[in-house]
Amino acid sequence: MSTDDAQGTAAASIEAAQPATRAIPAKPSLDGVEERWSAVWQDQQTYRFDRTVERARVYSIDTPPPTVSGSLHVGHVFSYTHTDLIARYQRMRGFEVFYPMGFDDNGLPTERRVQNYFGVRCDPSVQYDPEFTPPAKPGKEQIPISRRNFVELCEELTLEDEKGFEELWRRLGLSVDWTQTYATIDTRSRAVAQRAFLRNYARGNAYLAEAPTLWDVTFRTAVAQAELEDRERPGAYYTIGFPRSSGDGEVIIETTRPELLPACVALVAHPEDERYQPLFGKTVRTPLFGVEVPVVAHRLAAPDKGSGIAMICTFGDLTDVIWWRELSLPARAVIGRDGRLLADPPAAIDSDAGRAAYAELASKTVHAAKTRIVELLRESGALKGEPRSIEHPVKFYEKGDRPLEIVSTRQWYLRNGGRDEELRAELRARGAQLNWHPPHMRVRYENWVDGLNGDWLISRQRFFGVPFPVWYELDEDGEPRYESPILAAEDSLPLDPSTDAPPGYTAAQRDVPGGFTGDPDVMDTWATSSLTPQIAGGWSYDEDLFARVFPMDLRPQAHEIIRTWLFSTVVRSHEEHGALPWSDAAISGWILDPDRKKMSKSKGNVVTPMGLLKEHGSDGVRYWAASGRPGTDTAFDVGQMKIGRRLAIKILNASRFALGIVGGEGDTVLPAGIATGDAADEATLAAVTEPLDRALLASLADVVDQATAAFDGYDYARALEVTESFFWTFCDDYVELVKGRAYGGAGETGAASARATLAVALSTLLRLFAPFLPFVTEEVWSWWQAGSVHRARWPEAPQLRKLAEAAPARQLEVVGVVLSAVRRAKSEAKVSMKAEVASARITAEPDVLALLEPVGADLRNAGSIADLTLAAGTSEITVTVELAPRPAAV
Repeated sequence: MSTDDAQGTAAASIEAAQPATRAIPAKPSLDGVEERWSAVWQDQQTYRFDRTVERARVYSIDTPPPTVSGSLHVGHVFSYTHTDLIARYQRMRGFEVFYPMGFDDNGLPTERRVQNYFGVRCDPSVQYDPEFTPPAKPGKEQIPISRRNFVELCEELTLEDEKGFEELWRRLGLSVDWTQTYATIDTRSRAVAQRAFLRNYARGNAYLAEAPTLWDVTFRTAVAQAELEDRERPGAYYTIGFPRSSGDGEVIIETTRPELLPACVALVAHPEDERYQPLFGKTVRTPLFGVEVPVVAHRLAAPDKGSGIAMICTFGDLTDVIWWRELSLPARAVIGRDGRLLADPPAAIDSDAGRAAYAELASKTVHAAKTRIVELLRESGALKGEPRSIEHPVKFYEKGDRPLEIVSTRQWYLRNGGRDEELRAELRARGAQLNWHPPHMRVRYENWVDGLNGDWLISRQRFFGVPFPVWYELDEDGEPRYESPILAAEDSLPLDPSTDAPPGYTAAQRDVPGGFTGDPDVMDTWATSSLTPQIAGGWSYDEDLFARVFPMDLRPQAHEIIRTWLFSTVVRSHEEHGALPWSDAAISGWILDPDRKKMSKSKGNVVTPMGLLKEHGSDGVRYWAASGRPGTDTAFDVGQMKIGRRLAIKILNASRFALGIVGGEGDTVLPAGIATGDAADEATLAAVTEPLDRALLASLADVVDQATAAFDGYDYARALEVTESFFWTFCDDYVELVKGRAYGGAGETGAASARATLAVALSTLLRLFAPFLPFVTEEVWSWWQAGSVHRARWPEAPQLRKLAEAAPARQLEVVGVVLSAVRRAKSEAKVSMKAEVASARITAEPDVLALLEPVGADLRNAGSIADLTLAAGTSEITVTVELAPRPAAV
């Protein structure tokens, strides 16, 4: 369907959306506009999505669900404003905009907030207490409560946070359809996430595996590759001698993790390193523990790092995992899920001396074990020299504060191309099909896909999340049979295997030999958030809606989560639907503090937005946000907010002035065609007769073209820039040039032309500004138009050009240059702008003079010029001004 058809239908549907026009106030003000218009929009459902329209008329947005773990900050205001700009623009283009709002309320951030807020911690071994009430004031020690009690507190607190979020979004003016909301832990989301998991399992894309896992010892949970971050930390290289099994000397290695010596399974060097080629195939013994381990070759060993030969431990880092897997080495785990060394040594440590040495480390934290083993190595003579201090990158969970460990655990995985080259190529191709705004962000996606080294670990050992809809049979010894899980039926979803029994079993058979046990884990938050198009769009529960909104048109998001949210959503849609989840991705940048550092809660440099909205007005804050280029990091700038507020005030005052001219004092009733400029009807065509008026409309048509093209390319900042620039020209030059004529100074024909042009221009400008400054534009629109400006048509350049009748847009620019020169002469002479000019001589090329000659009367009137002379000359416009003599003082 064409945009014209969409606009025509939309315009017809909102005729009575708002009350008839209001009187123009004597003293326009921005005070209270947010409260007034927010209430009107809510009451009249201005932004309600019409779900009866066909897919071709829908523009759907996969709105980011903000994490509900406290308050929003100004970075949220920045990026969510960008989405709203696009939503408002597309709505004015005639499309029904599906613009839901979600809340990401599961996962670690919520759990931490609940623990701190209520002073509790989850202990699944505690029985549910239906009468539990959290303490009025949390104590120093957190109270252990059941998982169900804990989840209830999570739901209670997130519900309150969501109310606060909605209040702020309404204050900001987001044109969200508030009847279309969801939370990532609500009943609908749990059912969708569990259904998608079951289908992934049926296709063989989800699987359970025992494998080395990145583990956060604080939160006691597995961590996925996408959640890692490297942080520079102080460390040290320890030089250790490994005795050769042959007894002829030792092999020197350097390591930063001597505490993992009991987990050592081999030494490794590069296959082309001549120093160690004679050792390949030979063995050495681990100091203190006396375990015989081989010396092996692998391409990932770095000859120029340390001594060029390293010990392989299970597991010190991700490279250890690769070596262990590719070289088929044994596993000797020594670190437990609590971050302490296990109580018992690996079976390979079978000597009395080795066991005695390990006993010195057992149950110690990693730090304490490192300290003790260095002492033991020094006493034995295996430590060579003193440790060498270094700074090196250490892997952390992005929300954690202790280095990650690698432990062997049983986890659920989704295939994502990390171990499947064919799938990797398919997902890379999906990235190429997506329209990226800005285009260079596609590289981040491709780099992530190319760098994957394993499948997506989606299980978490937490409490407030979507449970896996899986149980396991227990054998006669009470051990789970993981190889044959019991899967829930889709029509039973959502469910919780920790409280619900599987088909064919009773609750009494839970956790007893021959019975069953529920899967204790929950899904990674991204495993749910990666389904936001399906959750919001109605997949599997509202297929009619889903058919109208999916695939969606837009995914707006930040650049740092391309690797997580965007990629994982592509993975889920590719597998389930064989398509991209959306056609376009608009990527926003970060907000930087005055020191050019990213604002974040963890750094403590964020600014909460409600105070800014109240001080500078929502339109002012939106102006600052809209000035940030797509995908570009932008500085927090109160100065820009002040400029935005001044612009909003200027729109109020300039509109009141223009409408006073257009309709006459106190008269707000205007002919429909002239008032709106929606169509170049005969009345308007007949009214616009003067050259300067036509030039103004020709120039305005160019602005509409530029703003439309910018919005179509998701460059809202450019659309604002060209609109604002023209607006100041309109106010400073055009209005001053024609106001004398508009009041009847040049006859009724000239006055009618000026009034019609003012009306068309004002209507057009209000609609161009509407996505950016929704409150002030709605306020002004209500003075003289029925309905909402946000359901009005987006301006159309061809209509304006028809009114302009091929007038040269440059004419307005040339007249502005002359008027500016006259003003400058008066300013330098320190006289009033109303001071009379005895004569003004304009020298310019003939084609410029041809533009000035038809508008001479307007120039003389605006500049109070008695005698205006046009003379042919050089390419530059030269204006010579002679002021009229000042009256003699009495």
